[in-house]
Amino acid sequence: MDPKSLVARVKDRIPEVLGNKEFAKFAILLPLIEKDGEIHILFEVRSHLLRNQPGDICFPGGRIDKQDESERDAAVRETMEELGIGRKQISDIFPLDYIVSPFGMIVYSFAGIIDPDVEFRPNPPEVDSLFTVPLSFFLEKDPKVYRVNFDIQPEESFPYDLIAGGENYNWRTRQVDEYFYIYEDKVIWGLTAKILTHFMEIIR
Repeated sequence: MDPKSLVARVKDRIPEVLGNKEFAKFAILLPLIEKDGEIHILFEVRSHLLRNQPGDICFPGGRIDKQDESERDAAVRETMEELGIGRKQISDIFPLDYIVSPFGMIVYSFAGIIDPDVEFRPNPPEVDSLFTVPLSFFLEKDPKVYRVNFDIQPEESFPYDLIAGGENYNWRTRQVDEYFYIYEDKVIWGLTAKILTHFMEIIR
């Protein structure tokens, strides 16, 4: 291949997250709603019948489907389906940072305003209940942070003889911070708490 052919193949490409085609892709919406004269954040309690994370607290969202025109459209669609509301009841949607999880997942996050006069009809197979927390609570209270360590365990056939240091190779260990907010009897943690913390950093 000559240099001109090589450059022609790569000069207009748009970079992405390496290996992203193998990742599961999800989109969520952090819903803001006015209540009692102040802004609240709306949360879901996941159905206790779900196979994954039953009873956990989360934001509306789910896997991005082929028919979704964008990550934002996926977040809006999932919010409408899970909360039982119409498109006109969601406004002022804006993007937050996306998360590339060490577990092969990309989460695209958005925030938006929910009409305060909306009547919610949560989808029972997915949503057990809804509740709100005043935005001021999160602005005034930092999350508790706990560290999770990951062990490096190469498989038995790993070719140590091909790398410098062999079996004594100095692996870079990985640590993940898990965030926890506790509001009354509700525990908000995991990706939900991480996205929430990021949102607080933005609006502060």
